[in-house]
Amino acid sequence: MTLLDLPRSTSAIGSRRAAVVAIVAHARSVPSLRREAFAAELAAFGEGPGHVIVHTCHRVEIYVAPATFPGELPSPPPGALVLDDVDAAQHLISVACGLDSAVIGEAQILHQIRETIADRQADRALDPVLDRLFQAALHAGRTAHAWFTGSPRSLADVALDRIAERAGPLEGRRILVVGVGRMGRLATFASMRRGCAVVVANRGAERAAQLAHEVGGTTLPFGVDDALAGADDVDGVIVAIGGDWLVGPRDAARLVERGVPVVDLSSPPAVAMPLQDALGPGFVSVDELADDDHGPGERVRRRLESLVSRTGRDYCHWIRTRDAVPAIQAVVESAESHRRAEVEWLRRRLPSLSDEDLGLVDQMSHRLVAALIHAPLVALNEDPSPDLERAARELFGV
Repeated sequence: MTLLDLPRSTSAIGSRRAAVVAIVAHARSVPSLRREAFAAELAAFGEGPGHVIVHTCHRVEIYVAPATFPGELPSPPPGALVLDDVDAAQHLISVACGLDSAVIGEAQILHQIRETIADRQADRALDPVLDRLFQAALHAGRTAHAWFTGSPRSLADVALDRIAERAGPLEGRRILVVGVGRMGRLATFASMRRGCAVVVANRGAERAAQLAHEVGGTTLPFGVDDALAGADDVDGVIVAIGGDWLVGPRDAARLVERGVPVVDLSSPPAVAMPLQDALGPGFVSVDELADDDHGPGERVRRRLESLVSRTGRDYCHWIRTRDAVPAIQAVVESAESHRRAEVEWLRRRLPSLSDEDLGLVDQMSHRLVAALIHAPLVALNEDPSPDLERAARELFGV
């Protein structure tokens, strides 16, 4: 399947090939296992200059510059969106501004996009179409995040909200955090801020002890059954690891019997399916946290939407200007060729003209030609479609 054969959420722009295409697999419409399978397919493309992959717990997205992307893309998973040009640009800008996140305005996604593009730029040059798009998105994201006030929320805060819905107020409660990566750290410090007693578990005991020390918490061994025997007062669990959370049968039984809420922020899920089923409504997957009700006020949201629209419009204007350059150059060169030919004809026709007079004629012809082609060049520069470019090439014979 080629890029032009992919199903689109928007119509193609005339017969022109898109400058940028995005395939978006988000937790709202593509389950975790399908997203991760899609991510594995995309990983086979490596890191060429014609594409960038954004992979987080809630999204797997690829942005492609078809002009420099070799080969074919896999079919998008069911539920994924395929966007091109202005839609693709505005989507990435919305993501960077925090408008498309589970937590509106959260800063983690901006950091992840910044790291992704920094790694790619350090490795090799990106196609200018993609480089310009990601730089525009990052600039808009930095602007947007300066507008948010109060303590920033993260996905970890949403996980704690879900635990509180079942366990009640969290102050003084005991929260087990499994994992010490970025999300595990966010969950640990978010729990501390809410007055929870934090317990940390991790494959590497040393890193678990270090994180627990930072928040005045304790640790539990990882992958050892009956680890919860001395911690029966665990009131909630947040899991944020890659791979499986190894829970023995006795500890699993304790969690189920006590109705302990477990929120799995891992993608794919780290909690085994049998334990998920046994926990029933007490288990919450990362996909269930795809949308958060705690967003910015209406005024800030309108500002964000305006910023996204404006940044996307500027980027697409840059694309159009870039595409129109060859036609503009051809029109200018054609007009200049005709002007020079007419001045040369006049010089042969009136050999008695002095060099000063010929200079005046030359200046006048420059101004005349510039005035005549000014309006067509402006129109070409601002044309949102390829129609004027084709017309200009026909009219000027270029």
